[in-house]
Amino acid sequence: MNLLERNENSQENDWRKDIRDRSKERTEDDIIDLEQEAEEDNAEDTDAPETDGRRGGIASLMQKPYMTAVLMGVIVVLLICIIVLLLLMPSRSKTKDTDSAAKDLNQSITEYAKEQKLQDTISKDASSDAVVITPASEQDDSDSDRKETAEEEAVEEPVAEDNDKTAIIVDVEDESDISYTKEYILNEALPYFADNNQDAIWDLAHLKRYVKLSEGLEDTGSYYYQGDVDSDGRPHGKGLAIYEQNSYYYGEWSHGVRSGEGTWFRFYIGQKNKTNAMGKYIAHSYSGAWADNLPNGQGAEHYEVDISKLPAHDRILQNVVGNFTDGLYDGELYANTVDYTGNVEEWNGIADKGVFRLWRDMSAIGECSVWQKRDDTSVCMDIDQSENKNQGIRELLK
Repeated sequence: MNLLERNENSQENDWRKDIRDRSKERTEDDIIDLEQEAEEDNAEDTDAPETDGRRGGIASLMQKPYMTAVLMGVIVVLLICIIVLLLLMPSRSKTKDTDSAAKDLNQSITEYAKEQKLQDTISKDASSDAVVITPASEQDDSDSDRKETAEEEAVEEPVAEDNDKTAIIVDVEDESDISYTKEYILNEALPYFADNNQDAIWDLAHLKRYVKLSEGLEDTGSYYYQGDVDSDGRPHGKGLAIYEQNSYYYGEWSHGVRSGEGTWFRFYIGQKNKTNAMGKYIAHSYSGAWADNLPNGQGAEHYEVDISKLPAHDRILQNVVGNFTDGLYDGELYANTVDYTGNVEEWNGIADKGVFRLWRDMSAIGECSVWQKRDDTSVCMDIDQSENKNQGIRELLK
């Protein structure tokens, strides 16, 4: 290699060296600049408040996609809790109102019972069999100390297969120690008889205290009365009477006798007699005109019947409507009968003070055709010749 070539190589090497040195210097400067910027950023982060860091973290967390579903779930749970609370609040209020109403009702019953504890004076009129209950304002001071309760007895009303009522046999010996006076019983029953509330009358008559009170009148010839009286203390006006054998009368009176419009009831409670040996009758009543203590004038007789006790292919009278004289059938009459299936048939009859006119000649065996079927006059209902007398309301006849 000659001298010229060496010089050229030497120059070329110097040129390359200069380029490398410059490049190295620029690289170092860049590194220094980056280090300075990093130090400044660290200084800024150090000087920022701590809360800003937390807010930045929360904001970053909130920006995550699954957080939306979490927030919606929390909102739904809160809404459900609010709805449940709103539903429970009226229920609690209603319960409080119910308890308050029950408390008021019990208080009213108790107050009523205390008022009923006042005893009435009983005066026995020499010319009457009625035991008249006079107003409480005339009572003696000694009677005010007697105690009684207004506790009601719940009696479930049994129903036969044909939906007719059946008699309840009451064991009067199974009476509780609570004593119900006749004054209390009469005052209790009077409003229901005055309103002619048949269902309530049925229920009351089958309570033990009523059966026991009526039983106490057996063979005494007396009755208990509550209502209007005349100057001599005899029933006069309107009032209620309780008799023996679970019998009652409510209506008009005239100086100690039943006179005017009134209704009589008898309930067969565990009682059977010759006419009711099979227990087919469970109640008997008459409603209409009265005079001299007996049905006189237009009225209606009615039987409550237990058709399950009727023999097959047999029918019995259930209603008789028409005129009565001293309790006897008298004049043109309408009647209906019922059989063991519940089938009802209508009949016509004519009687003269308890004796029926016959619709056809008496049979050879002494059968009297006393009732004629309304829709088929060829059909008659017969009774025995010996029975064709004193036909009427047998339990009220003298």
